Amino acid sequence: MKQIPLAIGFDPLATFDSFLPGSEANLRALEHLRRLPMPTAPVYLWGPSGSGKTHLLRGLAHACQQAGQRVGWFDPSCPCPWELAADWSLVVIDRCDELDAAGQQSAFTLFVEAATEGVQMACAGRLPPVDLPLRDDLRTRLGWGPVFAMQPLGESETRAALRRESDRRGIRLGDEVMDHLLTRFPRDLKHLMALLDRLDEFSLSRSRTITVPLVRAMLAEEGDPL
Repeated sequence: MKQIPLAIGFDPLATFDSFLPGSEANLRALEHLRRLPMPTAPVYLWGPSGSGKTHLLRGLAHACQQAGQRVGWFDPSCPCPWELAADWSLVVIDRCDELDAAGQQSAFTLFVEAATEGVQMACAGRLPPVDLPLRDDLRTRLGWGPVFAMQPLGESETRAALRRESDRRGIRLGDEVMDHLLTRFPRDLKHLMALLDRLDEFSLSRSRTITVPLVRAMLAEEGDPL
């Protein structure tokens, strides 16, 4: 179990304001969560890795924390059983498609307890509720409320998000480097932001600016074929 204390536990950039929707579908999900009158029906987000599901869940958790509320966060890495704390206003379950039998039982129990106690549920997975490889009663509860299909960003939106994050860090990514990253690596933001973390650390350790040769040197050192 991960209980998220106020102002601790999340990347402060994973907020509603820092989310780049790209598509109308993602914008609808963002606006729904911004205006969520808690407690209300459970919300479920689904889509491929890097489509922004976890970012929006973190944004919702951050908004609750800023309002002085407490949040419980669960995913398949959390040991079972999961327990609902008396002072939580929101419970998040991420990566629902990966839940094993024990995780499914814990998630179902949380849904029942949250409904009884008036606690908001927000969940995400790679598949829509009807297609999740889960027990029927849990699939039904995941699909009780609004369900939003998230879409990965297009190239222009991905480039803008990468540029914005590099500028925030004070990292200069020239057009050649940007083109190299978007051509040679997966374009979903999850992987690109992790790559930027590695590049930032690597360049700082060598006191060098980020160039295509530096990218190649880092990958060679890590044994990455890309």
